[in-house]
Amino acid sequence: MPLHTIPTESCPAPPPGSRGIDEILAEARTRLRRLDPEQAHLAHRGGALMVDIRPAAQRAAHGTVPGARAIERNVLEWRLDPRCPARLTEAVDYDLPVLVICQEGYTSSLAAAALQDIGLHRATDVVGGFVAWRLAGLPALGPALSHRTPPLAPPVTAGRTPH
Repeated sequence: MPLHTIPTESCPAPPPGSRGIDEILAEARTRLRRLDPEQAHLAHRGGALMVDIRPAAQRAAHGTVPGARAIERNVLEWRLDPRCPARLTEAVDYDLPVLVICQEGYTSSLAAAALQDIGLHRATDVVGGFVAWRLAGLPALGPALSHRTPPLAPPVTAGRTPH
């Protein structure tokens, strides 16, 4: 996530055929049946695999969802692809319902679309991520959100799509 915003007029012309992150995120989300935190909680309680893709430091700083499997983004596809020797024991077939959660619901959309690309057709993500989960008052372990600290600005600035 960028720490500051660069004015678009100072950006170089994109190469022909390339897509910006706003377009990539919007396309990924067209393939997902995203769940709000309450729906995700019910699905998780009903047996869906909740996967927290946040780095360990972020989970330690903000908390976790009880029962969620921590799989950092850089190894996600290898751990959940049923045909991969490095898969987790839970990755037994392509019908596995997977709920991906990140901090604010952006990276999780891209990750869930990548899981669909490897055949996990029931993969989706949590709208608003862990921040929305906590704000909804759902079960969480670890540090509580500070009411004095506003949520982080979304990483998408131009042509923003709703999370």
